[in-house]
Amino acid sequence: MRGSLYIKTFAIAVLFSSCNIDEEFEGGGDSGSAFATRVIEYTPAPGQFINNRVTSGFSGSELSADSACEYARKRLEKRQFVSLGGFGGYIVVGFDHKITNSGGYDLAIAGNPFEGSSEPGIVWVMQDENGNGQPDEVWYELAGSEAKAESTLYDYSVTYHKPSGAKQPVRWEDSLGEQGEIAHLAAHSHDSYYPTWIDADSYTLRGTRLAPKSHFNGAIWIQEGFDWGYVDNENDTDLWLGTGASVGLEYNRFKLSDAVDVAGKSVNLTHIDFVKVQTALNSQSGGLGENSTEVFAICDYKTLISAL
Repeated sequence: MRGSLYIKTFAIAVLFSSCNIDEEFEGGGDSGSAFATRVIEYTPAPGQFINNRVTSGFSGSELSADSACEYARKRLEKRQFVSLGGFGGYIVVGFDHKITNSGGYDLAIAGNPFEGSSEPGIVWVMQDENGNGQPDEVWYELAGSEAKAESTLYDYSVTYHKPSGAKQPVRWEDSLGEQGEIAHLAAHSHDSYYPTWIDADSYTLRGTRLAPKSHFNGAIWIQEGFDWGYVDNENDTDLWLGTGASVGLEYNRFKLSDAVDVAGKSVNLTHIDFVKVQTALNSQSGGLGENSTEVFAICDYKTLISAL
């Protein structure tokens, strides 16, 4: 989410079938394309940019999982943002090569954070151990600075309900028994924030939830970032690339050596084949709307840097 006060200049649940989209993105380097070459799944949570034809580039024809993936592929190919909506919304991508564990930074993911406006997303990685080209094995979370915080919730879920009419809020309840809604902002002309390609009257998304660091200072909402390890998050590990295909994009960097299993135990991955980015907050910043992670590019960091 980026409301009018914070909008940046854009120069720049497993209920749904995977998409078979194999076109390459721009990029290059000794190890193939620096950028993800496939969008395999795109399942956002409801949010103000979902179905938005003006800012987000939806056409209105996104009526299936395949067409939603094609939409996301085209956006990322042009380095335009793909919104993941509220908590749990996610995108899964693949590459044309294995991304190896160097012990240093291995992934770079572009968002649009800036000082006072972070909407962090969790990164998950997977190896294609059975070699079938599909992300149907074990996801490992890349632990960030909040991994051991008491306020971080694991195996947290939110169920979203399709609105009964146009421009109605999206109701939700979570695994803690709490309820709320994603309000429909008056400034938006599109009828619904609920993904058009999801036929079910409700769907559930599950993942790791971070405690929001948002507050209203009396004039504007401030959305503070975390120290490290999250997408669309303003911090000292950002990488600003001002040249070539990545002009104007701000990247967060990630290490495969930070991968942990479901018990929080470190795992030694020699490489990975798939990356999932997932919105980590379930919160709303007043009239700015829901906190939703935005993604512009998902990259092999080493190949990206070597191609500059």
